[in-house]
Amino acid sequence: MGSRDFQSGVIRMHPLRFFGFIIILVLLVVLVGPLIMPIPPLPEPIAIADLADPDSRFVEVNSIQVHYKIAGSGEPVLILLHGFGSSTYTWHKVMDSLAAEGTVIAFDRPAFGLTERPMPGEWSGENPYSDAFQVQLTIGLMDALSVEKAVLVGHSAGGAIALQTALAHPDRVSGLVLVDAAIVEGSGMSGIARWLANTPQMKRFGPYLARSLAGKEGDAFLEASWYDFTKFTAEDKAAYRKSLQVANWDVALWEYSQVNREFNLSGKLGEISMPVLVISGDDDRIIPLAESQQMAAELPDARRVTLAACGHVPQEECPEEFLPPVLEYIGRFQH
Repeated sequence: MGSRDFQSGVIRMHPLRFFGFIIILVLLVVLVGPLIMPIPPLPEPIAIADLADPDSRFVEVNSIQVHYKIAGSGEPVLILLHGFGSSTYTWHKVMDSLAAEGTVIAFDRPAFGLTERPMPGEWSGENPYSDAFQVQLTIGLMDALSVEKAVLVGHSAGGAIALQTALAHPDRVSGLVLVDAAIVEGSGMSGIARWLANTPQMKRFGPYLARSLAGKEGDAFLEASWYDFTKFTAEDKAAYRKSLQVANWDVALWEYSQVNREFNLSGKLGEISMPVLVISGDDDRIIPLAESQQMAAELPDARRVTLAACGHVPQEECPEEFLPPVLEYIGRFQH
């Protein structure tokens, strides 16, 4: 118990007891706070049908409604896979030029764009936000659209999915274009972070944290993705914000962030026998240029192209420089 100073009338608490009280108080705040703290609701969501473009299409693949766009006809068939926080929009400046050479299909990966976002408890098999599921989804989309074989064009995290698809289904992939691809090191939570993310507190509060993508953190990520951010227009910003207007986008993004992506695909690059085009911006601040150089060096049949004065999204920032090497590459698959 504390001791009383009879002259002052003040009860003095032993220092260790005082600090113990503070620790208990902090633990109560940490453990109970996220369970009782009111979480402000998102703005009223907009129906996916109302956000869709005139050329938007939807198809059910592995029990998920997948949003995609298709242009062109004939061979070769190109499947375009966007990166983190992006959507089919990232290809809008190059889609028509690519479609002049064959069939081009761009789709939104789960957690992004206008593709359906399953909620926790709604799936019984593979987590739809995992890489393994998205590899299955890519092949499933090809099956649904009667595509036997395709060239996969993957940007950033989409490059990791493209490469894993080629490794798992080499008979379905004729070639790879890897654009500032995130394949040397994985991402996502690990260790104690994943344990914390699965506590009741974080399951409730985590989606609120994911909303930072709609704020300054998201803006900073976009700015870091460009060499010259003055080229990023109001139209671009509106397109990126579109996927943040659908129902439960924050929950889906939180689920995506929890998936274990601690891979290092560089050790498997020697298994890729198909020709690969590796493209990177020389000022990529998201995926270091050295990683693209390492990847190209380890691939048995790769050509590396570095675009000057270009950042992480060359298909958006530098389409005129991006297209020639890609068109030259896909020319080898034309019949």
